[in-house]
Amino acid sequence: MKTYREELVFNTEQRIALVNITPLVQKAVEKSRVREGLCLVNAMHITASVFINDDEAGLHQDIVEWLEKLAPHHPVNRYRHNVGEENADAHLKRSVMGREVVIAVTEGRLDFGPWEQVFYGEFDGQRPKRVLIKIIGE
Repeated sequence: MKTYREELVFNTEQRIALVNITPLVQKAVEKSRVREGLCLVNAMHITASVFINDDEAGLHQDIVEWLEKLAPHHPVNRYRHNVGEENADAHLKRSVMGREVVIAVTEGRLDFGPWEQVFYGEFDGQRPKRVLIKIIGE
């Protein structure tokens, strides 16, 4: 069995951003030379997420607005975690959106359903954060 590990680093200009990382993940699969296996992609920070969805701007705006209704950033004093920090909402948003995805690799390609893409979700940006790609298989 082969294994491959790679880290991506993101430093978004905005506090909240959704970034399509599908081409970067596919490139890692190609570098791994795994033809049949699994690809794990996970955010290595507790205020960021990795998830699968459609790459459609209206949907992305809906996601951001929905998350803001679930866990609004302001007023920051609403959260106990925000003593000395102002990112409690980002922790909650990450809890909703998830930490990681696992994608099948078939014939050396990410094996998606229609419209599926991999996204990095940033909820407390403007500093470097890592995403792990771990691929195993034959």
